[in-house]
Amino acid sequence: MPITDTWEELRTAALLGTDRRPLPPPGGSPALVDAAGAVDRTDPATALLELAALETVRRRAGAPAGEAVELPAPAGPDPRPELPEAAARRLGVLVGGRGAAGPTANLGELLPQWLATARLRGYRLPAPLVPPLLDAARARSELRGDVVSLAGPLGHWLAALNPDWRFVGRTVAESAAAEPGDRLWHEGLFAERVTHLTRLRYTDPAAGLALLRSTWTTERAEDRLLFLDSLQEGLSAADEPFLEAALTDRSKNVRATAAELLSTLPGSALATRMAERARAAVRFDGARLVVTPPAACDAAMQRDGIPPKSPTGRGERAWWFGEIIAAAPLALWTADTGLTPERLLRLPVGDGDPAEPNGGAGWGDDLREGWARAAVRQQDADWARALLGPAPRPGRPDRTAGAPAKLLSVLPPAERAAWTASYIEAHGLGEAFQSLGACATPWTPPLSTAVVSALDRAARSGAYPWSHSGVLGMTERALAPDTAPAVEALAAATTPDSAWAETFTRLAGTLRFRGAMLAELALQQP
Repeated sequence: MPITDTWEELRTAALLGTDRRPLPPPGGSPALVDAAGAVDRTDPATALLELAALETVRRRAGAPAGEAVELPAPAGPDPRPELPEAAARRLGVLVGGRGAAGPTANLGELLPQWLATARLRGYRLPAPLVPPLLDAARARSELRGDVVSLAGPLGHWLAALNPDWRFVGRTVAESAAAEPGDRLWHEGLFAERVTHLTRLRYTDPAAGLALLRSTWTTERAEDRLLFLDSLQEGLSAADEPFLEAALTDRSKNVRATAAELLSTLPGSALATRMAERARAAVRFDGARLVVTPPAACDAAMQRDGIPPKSPTGRGERAWWFGEIIAAAPLALWTADTGLTPERLLRLPVGDGDPAEPNGGAGWGDDLREGWARAAVRQQDADWARALLGPAPRPGRPDRTAGAPAKLLSVLPPAERAAWTASYIEAHGLGEAFQSLGACATPWTPPLSTAVVSALDRAARSGAYPWSHSGVLGMTERALAPDTAPAVEALAAATTPDSAWAETFTRLAGTLRFRGAMLAELALQQP
């Protein structure tokens, strides 16, 4: 009998009297029927009250009571140490987004750093915080790897009970091996499959290539492109036959990516073909480099990933020339000329075509740009260092060739930071955003000091904080926490209630928060 009908019958009996309206029969689940059947009806008034009490319980439950189900087996053991108590409290603040003392950055932006550090230290999450962190990871895919790893067996146990967290079963922890039968590869979402392939390539490149081969012909073109890009991890000569075959793929983007990957293998057949084209395009006459760009893009060049039409709006010959130089092994230039990268970059560049009106002056820029792309592609630190040039200093011309941020990514972390610090001292923060992004975090003390000094100069110059919003957002996550006193001093020296005073106060509070956060994670449990 529906809940509302039973309740209405009891109310009617109470209003009219049990002598005029009989009590309703037992209804609901078997448990309630048994309980109602046990009510002594010899006293109708008392029975009415007892039946009303039972019906109230049923109404408050919101659904008919069911049979008890067998509880699931508990989660598996997790031998990792618990978080230090202070770190656990801090995590609660980060997850809740409240409770921090003083002005700080958006706490959600600091959560990834906390999670990554806690995972590196081998902790497990406190059980009460696993559900809210799984909710956070559901909304923010960049958190999933760290959250799933930190949640451990409990996270998988909870995910089996809540379909909202089904991503846990498809998220491969960084230390995890491929699942038996590669279920994730065949059943996961596209992003999860890319992650799975990338991590498998990290641990077993041959197995990753075999997995990709197994479904290659059935994948969509846009998916093949990103799967192919995953082969950068663990790339070796063993991948060359597969990549050579991909040069004939029906997708031009797949062909271009395959060609780019092959060009990073100095001994590949494609690199050899590009070297011959580069020798034909650039000749060293003992005093200068003479450039004769290709006059046409033949079928062999197109097969090797060079589109006949420039997608950048550049002239076709300049486009073909740049693609050849970027794909040719950098070792050929030093081997053929006997010169170092620094000396090659100082050579004048001329045109092999006497009819060229500008004498080939423009080819020098194209040549240096191609070398810069090759240095990044081949991860050649000597060429990257030469193209960047000496670390800029005030009053000294900047002769960087190529994109500094990309070239910096080839250098060791300490060298990246030192070069960027010098660049900021010479040029300020205006053009430094990408270079700062290439530096490892937290930034080194010299780089942090250079950034703080540049912010001071910007504040005193009359610039507005929002003109440096990108760098300021980065400083909250990357500036060394030890610079907090220096930033507090800037806040104290700035006009009260000004935009810069507020900015420096917020930054100092964030640095203090991060410093405490990282120190708590470094504590040892008693």
